[in-house]
Amino acid sequence: MLNLIRSAERGHADHGWLNSHHSFSFGSYHNSERMGFRDLRVVNQDRVAGAGGFPTHGHRDMEIISYVLEGALAHEDSLGNRSVMPRGEVQIMSAGTGVTHSEFNDSAAEELQFLQMWVLPRERGGEPRYGQLPLLEADLEGSIRLVVAPEAEDAPLAIRADARMHVGRLDGGQAASVELAPGRGAYVHNARGRVKLNGQVLEPGDGAAIEDEARLEFEGFELADFVVFDLA
Repeated sequence: MLNLIRSAERGHADHGWLNSHHSFSFGSYHNSERMGFRDLRVVNQDRVAGAGGFPTHGHRDMEIISYVLEGALAHEDSLGNRSVMPRGEVQIMSAGTGVTHSEFNDSAAEELQFLQMWVLPRERGGEPRYGQLPLLEADLEGSIRLVVAPEAEDAPLAIRADARMHVGRLDGGQAASVELAPGRGAYVHNARGRVKLNGQVLEPGDGAAIEDEARLEFEGFELADFVVFDLA
């Protein structure tokens, strides 16, 4: 069963330097029927104007995943990490007992677009941790790739949650699938392009909360970038 969240149904905040769409309740957007899906709490698609960004702020007890779609994201945190993440980079930050960080558009002229997603941790506390993964065009083209998984599993980035995140990119005529174990649910966010999921077409910005499906079948219509969460 697929419960679709169409792009136009999302929350929206326009701060001038930031144009943000929220699939679930976030900030001033509150929808009691959309407080998250299973342990997935936040899916925000953010567009940040040149030189704009989020000054230093704090998080704790949350698994935070960022995926850069366009431009470059400059990151700095209290763990001593400083980086500039270009298109295709995935970042995880296990906030644990507490971490502060800032996020800015590294360009003064070009727009930055990225997804930021929050997953509830398996348990509170723990030492804050950070990780990055560059994804080249060749890594993604015509495929769905596992990039984030629980600790001790075979994935490039590890989080303290019973959740896995795949990154997909399919063009017209390309197809790929994701298997779900019994009792698992999934959430798909289509960032751009058009893709068909189990017979349903997802337009740019559309999401789908999925229950009682053993297999997710994807078919590309035009070049589409999307993420797939496999959730307990």
